[in-house]
Amino acid sequence: MKQLLRYMMKYWYLYLLAGASLILGVVMDVASPLITERIVDDVIIGGQRELLVSLLVVLLVLGIGKGIFKYLEEFTGDVIGISVGRDIRRDLFNHIEKMSVGFFDQFGVGELMSRIGRDVDRVWDAAGYLGLLCAEAIVHTIFVMVCMLRISPLLTLIPLCIMPVVAYIAIRLEKKLDQGYDELSEVTAKLNTVAEENLAGVRTVKAFSREEYEMEKFRHHNGKYYNRNMTIDKAMADHDPAISFLTKLLLVLSVTAGGILVVREKITLGQPSAFMGYANNIVWPMEILGWVTNSLAAGLASMKKINKIMAESSQLPVASKPVKPEKIEGNVSFSHVDFEVQGRKILSDISFDLPASKTLGVMGMTGSGKTTLVQLLQRLYDVTGGAIFIDGMDIREMDIHALRGCQALISQDVFLFSDTVQDNIAVGRRKDMKRLEIVPAGQAADADEFIQRLPQKYETVIGERGVGLSGGQKQRISMARAFVRKAPILILDDATSALDMETERQVQRNLRQMEGMTKIIIAHRISSVRNADEIIVLQDGRIAERGTHESLLALKGQYYETWMAQYGEESA
Repeated sequence: MKQLLRYMMKYWYLYLLAGASLILGVVMDVASPLITERIVDDVIIGGQRELLVSLLVVLLVLGIGKGIFKYLEEFTGDVIGISVGRDIRRDLFNHIEKMSVGFFDQFGVGELMSRIGRDVDRVWDAAGYLGLLCAEAIVHTIFVMVCMLRISPLLTLIPLCIMPVVAYIAIRLEKKLDQGYDELSEVTAKLNTVAEENLAGVRTVKAFSREEYEMEKFRHHNGKYYNRNMTIDKAMADHDPAISFLTKLLLVLSVTAGGILVVREKITLGQPSAFMGYANNIVWPMEILGWVTNSLAAGLASMKKINKIMAESSQLPVASKPVKPEKIEGNVSFSHVDFEVQGRKILSDISFDLPASKTLGVMGMTGSGKTTLVQLLQRLYDVTGGAIFIDGMDIREMDIHALRGCQALISQDVFLFSDTVQDNIAVGRRKDMKRLEIVPAGQAADADEFIQRLPQKYETVIGERGVGLSGGQKQRISMARAFVRKAPILILDDATSALDMETERQVQRNLRQMEGMTKIIIAHRISSVRNADEIIVLQDGRIAERGTHESLLALKGQYYETWMAQYGEESA
């Protein structure tokens, strides 16, 4: 609640305007029955017909004024809600963007989309129009009760007896709805996750004929979503009829008691007419109490979910004075690096020195920890033992943007945006990219030939995640993206796995011609690493072998076995 109030207080001046409009509108609304009372008592009963026109004009002015102030109240409420929603959504997205990779291991995409979308919309409603509507109902009820007391304290006992009962029912309803919406928010996040995963992996689903399984999984979560909504609707259905009955009972009792008082000459004929106007006016706050309580409970439940995300902090501590080096040469050093996740060792005692402009090859079986080396160097995770240095600086002391800015990564898992080829290549240097640099980068990645065949060449818009392109084409665009960045450290994480042998040879030749760049090449193919200045072979998270291509062959260990498996007949 404190977080929400912090956002709301930014627009205190709009709340003042809305509050003033609300009060003036309510005053004009409750003044109308007083004019009706005078028309009955003074004009109809008293015979003062000359007052009729002026009283009708006053009624018209009150009606117009009420409409104007009601419009101002609703418009201002909408502006507040939109502004608060915009601020929360912006801060939430910015917070998520700054989280470390470990955060995304904990929270699914579907859940985060629910928080950014539906939950923010519910808070938007609660902070804006619905909040003001609740305030209007309270102010309206107070003003009407004062006017009712002026007419007849005895008649006022009727709403005073019925309203606490309605309030009790509304409080019970609010407690059930708060729990119901809390559960619904969780179920909605899971449902979105299932749908998002299925749509993103639709080709895999169809390739393995998993349509029925996925539909059944979606039906299961959709059924939970249905049940949670039905629980909320049942709570509303259990309480709303009671509220409606009590409001109708209020009118019946007011008419009956007012008629008796008029007959006994305790009040004038005009007073029960005005009282009935107030009774009708006090009915709507009671009738919407359940709906407003429902919506406010949903908004508060959503804010709790948002606060849960906002309370998460990055698992990567920030140095008190992060270092931003003016120039990075590209010397990379791992010193006795250990890394474990949830008690499971991934890397153990990894040490190597890679001088600037040299090339390191990394090989090993699947699961040996090759990609983890890259993730630690980019500081997607922090080492649990030892240290990593770039140009002698511990990367934990470096500014995170400077650290990642000095590296260009070509990953096996290529992600392309639904944008032009040119913008996908320039993704790492949008601010200072020159158009003339893109084509040479495409040529270096052996991508220019197929790009030139696209309908709009480099201006061709490719589909989401690069749909329509082959795996090799996407990988070559990813290479061009890294080459054009011109970072001092180039990392290839199994980057040529989707390329044919001839294209790989051409890319390797182009890589060897790139000077002044430190290269780390992770691969399963020996052809990718054989020309490296040093090659390390990982096994179970440890360095099992290290040396040049020739020295490792002479060892006749794991590297030699891989060589024989890939080139045995040819080498023989």
